[in-house]
Amino acid sequence: MSTDAREAPDNPFIEDPPTDFDDVDDLTEEAARRQAEQLREALRYHDRRYYVETDPRIPDRAYDALFARLSALESAFDLQTEDSPTRQVGGEPLDAFDTVEHVAPMRSIDSSGDVEDVYDFDRRVHDRLGLSQTEGDSAGQASLDAYADGAVEYFCEPKFDGLSVEVVYEDGRYERAATRGNGETGDDVTANVRTIRSIPLRLSGDFPDYLAVRGEVYIPRDAFQAYNRERVERGDDPFANPRNAAAGTLRQLDPSVTAERPLDCFFFDVLDASRRFSTQRERQETLPEWGLKVNDRSTLVDDIEAAVDYRDDLVEDRDDLDYEVDGAVIKVNDLEQCERLGSTSRAPRWAYAYKLPARTEETTVRDIVVQVGRTGRLTPVALLDPVDVAGVTVSRASLHNPDQIADLGVAVGDRVKIQRAGDVIPYVDEVVEDNSEGHFAFPDHCPVCESAVEFDGPLAFCTGGLACPAQLKRAIEHYVSRGGLDIDGLGEQKLDQLIEAGLVESIPDLYDLRVADLARLDGWGETSAENLARELEAKTEPSLDDFLAALGVPEVGPTTATSLARAFGSLDAVMDADEDELQAVDDVGPTVAHEIREFFGSERNREVIADLREHGVEPRSVEVETGDALSGLTFVFTGALDGYTREEAQALVERHGANATGSVSGNTDYLVAGESPGGSKLTDAESEEVPVLDQEAFEALLADHDIEVE
Repeated sequence: MSTDAREAPDNPFIEDPPTDFDDVDDLTEEAARRQAEQLREALRYHDRRYYVETDPRIPDRAYDALFARLSALESAFDLQTEDSPTRQVGGEPLDAFDTVEHVAPMRSIDSSGDVEDVYDFDRRVHDRLGLSQTEGDSAGQASLDAYADGAVEYFCEPKFDGLSVEVVYEDGRYERAATRGNGETGDDVTANVRTIRSIPLRLSGDFPDYLAVRGEVYIPRDAFQAYNRERVERGDDPFANPRNAAAGTLRQLDPSVTAERPLDCFFFDVLDASRRFSTQRERQETLPEWGLKVNDRSTLVDDIEAAVDYRDDLVEDRDDLDYEVDGAVIKVNDLEQCERLGSTSRAPRWAYAYKLPARTEETTVRDIVVQVGRTGRLTPVALLDPVDVAGVTVSRASLHNPDQIADLGVAVGDRVKIQRAGDVIPYVDEVVEDNSEGHFAFPDHCPVCESAVEFDGPLAFCTGGLACPAQLKRAIEHYVSRGGLDIDGLGEQKLDQLIEAGLVESIPDLYDLRVADLARLDGWGETSAENLARELEAKTEPSLDDFLAALGVPEVGPTTATSLARAFGSLDAVMDADEDELQAVDDVGPTVAHEIREFFGSERNREVIADLREHGVEPRSVEVETGDALSGLTFVFTGALDGYTREEAQALVERHGANATGSVSGNTDYLVAGESPGGSKLTDAESEEVPVLDQEAFEALLADHDIEVE
């Protein structure tokens, strides 16, 4: 392929390309074939200028027009090729990943955040190469003198916080890709890696006949924040950090999902090639000539002290980088010396990673977005540079409400201190460096549906109701989720399809879905459509607690739903209960009782429930508490029981007046231990002198109280 515009003087799509084209139907097949070849050549050239040289020659709109033209030609004249740029938009979903063997081991490298360990690495390198020091240095000394027999040069590069992949080219064409896996074998992710625009499907320049390279797939920080913003605004949870997002994306079974996400890749090693190199630096400088993107922070240094300085510079600059790094990789530059040093079973002796310190508690607000919950409540969320807080990586934090934003004076660009409420929920505690004017302005219209925002004290709500796509989607997602009715076959993407196709505009619409309508949608088939229909039919008589949890009543999760079901027995009884009756239920306090009463007092919610009943959905009533034979006793259950679950055992004793709790204390009367019990509960029982019953003894106790196990 041509790598310079001067090498393709007859290609009209490289310099100032036209973006208005004749109709495809007016072309002959030969003319279409010739234009398609020129477009592929031009698109590869522009990809190289954009991704590898970071010096694009045409605007994005012009590139998109060329890409669309090539797609139209390939479709109209059946001109698709394996290495066409249009093959980077996804493909058919996979059933599973195959395992492939790497062409060469993909070893990890030893690492430490202690500078003394870095100097120890340097000493080992010189000792093994027979390069002695002029003055003896004690182990751990952080300053080295010159070496009598010569010094070792080091090639330094950032240690990217992404996902390592092996990419193989044969005759310059993309052949396959695999994750690192265990270092010897990895998952075959050929279809997914193909979609990454910065990874060429055909090499350029004077490439070798065979090439296997190692790269790091990552999501640029700006793209990560933008993608998280989209997820939050549509009601989805954001990704925790760029590395998790990249790893999860690369392991998607549907390549079209991978193609939609902003993955990128840096290459940094040659695993095997039909060409020899003499130094790390030579290898790194050659990769871009073949169209493979490398990092511009890589550099050659004279000694280990300069390598340490390199890492310290990374610490200073990492907030300004558009990718996450967690260390500096220090490699012996001379490849002949690397061969002499060799490797252990897990790591090369010629490389070491000097880790960066974790970011702790203080970080920068990169964006503030407003999330629309399924109840319509608008919650401001700060998207952050990932930071370590009490051992957990945090990339978002709650700002709670407009009043708190104003009190903090927080805005995009500010440096803030992050805390975790109860060591769980991250929140912005204070602004430690004000880099903005004023504070974030809370919107007066819903960011999703543009409906007016209504304030109830410090809380803000979208007035769009189920006409708001975020509320509708979140409500339906919750209804079919594992925390709701657990309806298989309706993941996020499939649900999006149904909403966009106009097949689902409310929860009851799920029960109007027809197999023929579903089978016509992309990615669906007769089998998957029939499976979903069967799932929906099977869930028309859900348990009362599952149904209550699925409705998405604020503050009512599975545990509270179970308590309500046991206390009231039927849906109508729960719907008609007043706040005093609700507060008499375990797990229900004044706030939860008010939320439940508000939910079932809403005319719109009652209409949805009535509509569900008209579609044949009727939750099963449950037997309410039947007696007080076990009144005053408290049980804790651990391990697996034979014939029934722990939850069913808990429900049984509670129906007969006992309490069932999750942890052993001095108030516990019995610990019931099934197979593989938790060690901590057994230890607590011993220290609190709580009797431990196996399943046989538990059932004997029930029999003594005339209670039968169902």
